[in-house]
This record gives sequence, C-alpha cells and structure tokens, in this order.
Amino acid sequence: MIGLVQVYGVVVSVAPLYVALFLGYASVKWWSLFTKDHCHGINRFICLFVFPAFTFDFTSRIDPFSMAYSLIAADALSKVVTLLAVGAWGKLRRRADDGISCGVTAFSLCTLTNVLVVGVPMMRAMYGQMGEDFVVQLSVVQNIVWYPLVLLFLEYRKSTMTVSIIEADQAVPQGTVSSARTSVNEALPPSFEPEGTGAVVVLDVDAGSGEMGSRNGARRSVCSLVKVVGLKLAANPNVIAVVLGVAWALLASRLKLQLPSLVQGSVRILSSAGTGAAMFNIGIFMAMQKRVIACGARLAVLAMVLRFIAGPAIMALSSFAVGLHGTALQIAIIQAALPQAIASFVYANEYGLHANVIATAVVVGTLASLPIMVLYYMALEYI
Repeated sequence: MIGLVQVYGVVVSVAPLYVALFLGYASVKWWSLFTKDHCHGINRFICLFVFPAFTFDFTSRIDPFSMAYSLIAADALSKVVTLLAVGAWGKLRRRADDGISCGVTAFSLCTLTNVLVVGVPMMRAMYGQMGEDFVVQLSVVQNIVWYPLVLLFLEYRKSTMTVSIIEADQAVPQGTVSSARTSVNEALPPSFEPEGTGAVVVLDVDAGSGEMGSRNGARRSVCSLVKVVGLKLAANPNVIAVVLGVAWALLASRLKLQLPSLVQGSVRILSSAGTGAAMFNIGIFMAMQKRVIACGARLAVLAMVLRFIAGPAIMALSSFAVGLHGTALQIAIIQAALPQAIASFVYANEYGLHANVIATAVVVGTLASLPIMVLYYMALEYI
C-alpha cells in the first residue's frame, strides 16, 4: 500500500518541474528577458539537440533481450487501437488537413505519457522494482516507436502545407497573396518557410491535362510527397538518435560492451538538461499567451478526459486482450494514466500544432496526476 513517505517521494520528483516552469514564465511575463524569436530558438535547441541526446541516453542502456514483451504487446495494441480510432474520427472531418491535425493531437493526448519523471517514482512507490522496470521499458519503446510515428505525421502535415502554399501561389496573379496561403501560414510555426526550391519543388501539381493528366499528376505528387517526408524523417536528429541507441543496445547486450566514457559524458551533459529545459520552455510559451489556460476551459477538459480516462480505458481493454493479469495488469493501466509527456509539447510547438492544448495538458495534468493515480491504484486493488 502506498504511504505518505512514497507520496512525498513523488512530490519531490515532480516539484522541480514547476520551479523550471515558473522561471520560464517569469522570464518572459515579468522580467522580459526573451523575445518571441528567442523563445522559438530555445524550443528548436531542445527539439534538435537536447531530446535526441536524452533519447539516445536511455535507449542505449536497455537490454532488448530481457523485456516484458506481453506488457509491450498490450501497450502496442492500445496505441494501434487509438490510432485507428482517431484515424476514423479524422475521416469524418470536412477538411483532410484538419483531420490529420486533430488526429495527431488526440493520439498524443491518449498515448504519450511522462513515464520517466513521474512514472518511475510513482511505480516504484506502488509496485517496487518490478513497476519501475516495466515503465522504463515502456519509456524506451515510446522513444523508439511512437515518437518517430508522431514525427512522421507532423512531417507529413508540414509537407502537405508546403504543397498547399505552392498551389495557392500558382493559382493567383503574381504579386498578390492568396487567402489560402494566408490561412496556411497562420497554422505554421514562425520559422517555417515553404521550400520553393529543392525537394518540394518536384511536387507536380500541373502534370498533364484532362482526366488522365490529373491522375498522373496526383500520382507523381503523392510519390514525391512520400519521398520528401521520408528524407526529412531520416534526417531528423530524434530518429537518428533512436536508430543509434537501438543499434548500440543490441551490440552492447550481445557483446557485453560499455559505452566509452567520453561519449557517455558528452551525451549526458545534454540529456540531463532535457526535462528541466522542456518545462522552462513550456513556461515561456504560457507567458506568451493571453491567458494561462491558453486553449480555453472546454479544450482543457477534453484533453484531461483523453489523458486520464480514454487512454487508461483503451489500455485496460488491450491488456485483457493479450492476457495480462495481476500486478502486470495493474501496472499497465496505471502507467496509461500518467500525465502528458513533456516531449509532446516540444514537438507540437516546433511544428505549430495545438501547442496550447498540449501545454495545458502537461501543466494541469501533472498537477492532477498524483490524486488521480492514487485513486486508480486503490480501485485496481480489487481486480
């Protein structure tokens, strides 16, 4: 049974997050230390340097040959079910790009959790070493599979917006700006510039004429778009970090190798800054908004429902489907009720996709997570 000492341990691990959050908020809101351009630069630094180091650091230390594969299977099934559900819901949206955007955000809210910062001390307090080992393994799988999948959708969305800008520019007289381009630009982050030269320019929007020409042009455009997204994803530092981390973990586990201390120290000096820097960045983002709950009360409530009710419910059904029971079943459900992953905000902010909703989910969800998870723990004792 979890006691006051264990609860205090969780509070001790979570409280520093809000110190970093407060400093980020105050540095913009009251002290005026950073401009909007500075803030976006900080987010890019975290996204392109800190998080790849953080990902490699944890991925490279796993033993791929001794993992709880039944738990991982349940987690994978829950995420696939969630992906299919948000995909079907996205199909009902009137605009395809709107469906993709809302689908990616809903998937992130239902599945991506703060496993290391909150999950490890919480699971250790509730289930001992077994709980800690399980959530660390799920964290690694999240970094290896699910974050790259989210990045894939984000890159696809960004590339389709690039195509929309090019097509809008071609459809209006030279020297004017189309309303379509204006609406697309409003949805993009400040640093985004359409790639009018280079890879995206090969998207053939005017290939041929008539019905056959339209089909050929659409086929070429789709193939070119897939190629562009693939190349961008392959060059993404977070994906590269995952590939290198998994490769090293496989070699190290089989050959009993140790990461050279020079490499380890270089990685961890950035990795150790990951969580604090990300929370600092959320504070900066909140300070730049007109209100603290930037997305509004309705979307905030929806985000909490997806995070703390829909996610655990889908995980419970998936766990029953793969035959989990006992302590493993309880851990599977409770870890699905962990607060929103901090990394999901960094990616949402970098790609200009509902960062206000994700920031609210991280801040409010982390505050609410302790009593919610204790309630889950008490309820699951009767299973």
